[in-house]
Amino acid sequence: MAETRNPLCSCASQKGSDTRPVYGGDSVYIDVNRILDSCRDKDCFENVRVYLSDIGQEIVDHATTIRAKCAEVVDTCISVSPMNFNRGFYQISMRIFVHMEFETCVGGKPQCIDGLAVVEKNVILFGSEGHVRIFRSKALNGLCCDGYDPDRIADDNLPTAVLEIADPVVLNAKIVEKCRCQELTSRCSCGCSCCSCGGDIPDRVLTLLGGTVCNVPEIEHVLVVALGFFSVVRMERPAQFLVSAMEYCVPDKECVFTEDDDPCSAFRRMSFPVEQFCPKDCPNIGPSCAHERG
Repeated sequence: MAETRNPLCSCASQKGSDTRPVYGGDSVYIDVNRILDSCRDKDCFENVRVYLSDIGQEIVDHATTIRAKCAEVVDTCISVSPMNFNRGFYQISMRIFVHMEFETCVGGKPQCIDGLAVVEKNVILFGSEGHVRIFRSKALNGLCCDGYDPDRIADDNLPTAVLEIADPVVLNAKIVEKCRCQELTSRCSCGCSCCSCGGDIPDRVLTLLGGTVCNVPEIEHVLVVALGFFSVVRMERPAQFLVSAMEYCVPDKECVFTEDDDPCSAFRRMSFPVEQFCPKDCPNIGPSCAHERG
């Protein structure tokens, strides 16, 4: 049978007709983002208000029980500001928008609704100091500048904050009276969140609820949840490095085409994904897996 796995490139050790080594012969300069500081965190946010549509709010007002089905991070707003009394350090403010699905029981019948939860997170990381402005050319730029283009200039010299976050774990979901919701926390922000901050949700996120949220003063019941997040935050700046490089080599693997009349034939030519069943970091690897690894 033909092997479909792409083996190691065989031309890495070969030489061209001009006897010049293909591998390990050159070094190149690259422009990449250098990670200056990073941190990982495990956050738990309690009593986070879930914003609902008008129909969803009506269902919650008449629901007897509710449970969360799933939660997904759909958007973030990240801002970076320098610390005034600690040069080189920056505060990163992150607002995280979570789309959630719930199943409620109304009159003995299940009803599914969507909601939006908003939490806020702040960290301080080292981002160094920069003293240059960065300009980049664009395809439309000619020999003469025909006007100011704001996309060509970095208006500030702040580092770039990057947030990596997994979808949250829903730890609890409950319906409470609005007056009781306001007693659960003393601070008022979108991370708490019983106050009326539904207007701070971007339109691109509100489209998940049809464009608006129900946030009138007459609301009697509020849906609140507890969310757990695993996240990594890092600070980056552009940097230039000199690295070793090798030329691109043509892969040895041939493209495999599935025939309409015999799809199982193509499947039989596929190699078994041993790594999916025997991860490299697994401490207890059976004899058969070890033999497959070589």
